[in-house]
Amino acid sequence: MNMISRRFARAAMGIALFTLALPVLAADNAQEALEWKDCVALAKKNHPLLQSSREKVNQAKANTGITRSAMLPQVNAGVNAARSKQENPSGYGDNSATDTYSYSLSGNQLLFDGGKSIYDVKSAKKNVMQSEYAYDATSSQIRMNLRAAFVQLLKAQEGLLIAKDIAERRKQNLELVRMRYMAGREHRGSLLTAEANLSSAESDVSQMLRTLSLAQRSLVKEMGLNEFRPLVVKGNLESSTIESVRPDFEKLAASNPSLKVAIVQREAAEYNLKSAEAAYFPGIYANANVGRADTKWPPANNQWSVGIGVTLPLVEGGKRIYQVSQAKAVYNQLLADERNTRSVVLMALEQKWVNWRYAVDNADVQRKYLSAAQERAKIAEAQYSIGVILFDNWIIIEDSLVSIKKSYLDAEAVALTSEAEWLQAKGETLDYDR
Repeated sequence: MNMISRRFARAAMGIALFTLALPVLAADNAQEALEWKDCVALAKKNHPLLQSSREKVNQAKANTGITRSAMLPQVNAGVNAARSKQENPSGYGDNSATDTYSYSLSGNQLLFDGGKSIYDVKSAKKNVMQSEYAYDATSSQIRMNLRAAFVQLLKAQEGLLIAKDIAERRKQNLELVRMRYMAGREHRGSLLTAEANLSSAESDVSQMLRTLSLAQRSLVKEMGLNEFRPLVVKGNLESSTIESVRPDFEKLAASNPSLKVAIVQREAAEYNLKSAEAAYFPGIYANANVGRADTKWPPANNQWSVGIGVTLPLVEGGKRIYQVSQAKAVYNQLLADERNTRSVVLMALEQKWVNWRYAVDNADVQRKYLSAAQERAKIAEAQYSIGVILFDNWIIIEDSLVSIKKSYLDAEAVALTSEAEWLQAKGETLDYDR
């Protein structure tokens, strides 16, 4: 086979490899290949951590209603039936039992408690905001994990094709070395090296099949699916362009959900402190009662009452003092946590942006190395086939091409994963991909 026909054969092999690999990738599953947006939609629908966070938001909203109810009228209805008897030891008088019946409707309304209930409601509302920001933080983390799993499966699929292509190339190299060996123009050491290279390439194909299965399981997990099934994803590993202008990290940090959680936690603690301090004020309530009572059923005698009650605990063993002290400590702790979270978020933003820039630049460099290695390999193969260069020189170039192909694939995957980490540092959620 001459050089031109061999190049055409390899080009045809490259086109056929994907077709041949699809049955392996799909594992006899007729399921349509998933795009990135399909994976996002499945994760939003099925991921258990996202569902858990959503229910925490519902819990916080319900707790706000419970807290607010203390400020609203409290109305109760009651029915009572009783029999009583008072016995006289002397034996004189009426010792018969007396029956009493009554029913009533009573209510009370909080008039003043030093603002404690108001602060409790405000704190509860901040807890709702906290749970919503925590939901966003969970969604952001899930997006990063999902994207990383998606990229790893793309890489495994592409890696399998590359491994098959390398194995085919090693096979053709072995045939060329064997022909030269049979013709007495190559020594046995070169033949054994070519055979070992082919064995290594075939082993890489088997390893990539196992890696592919592992990547499929990882993506299934990150989409929140209950059962494993082989998946094929569609897409490419080309990284997006990156702006060279340094972002405003302070502005980006302000929209990060993790920092928002820390801020509203501190604000809720501030309201809890004010609530604890308001507990020193008396509680003033208006109350009313209306009903009927009698010694027979249905009772016929009307009765009612209207009044105002005041409650003020006098001795509690210092309970309120300790509650205020505890609330102050919690507030100070969360204030320090907020400052630390801000620093962590700012550091993560700049670090992830730098990593992303480096990864994109490295992928571009590896792309150029790959182009050069492919050209060198074409020339070296032609030179070796006519005896211009020795086996040792040729095989070094072939090994370099194999290594650079793998390095370029790794660099592309790292660039995409670094982009996902940058978006997670910004706080982008699954809604980013709508």
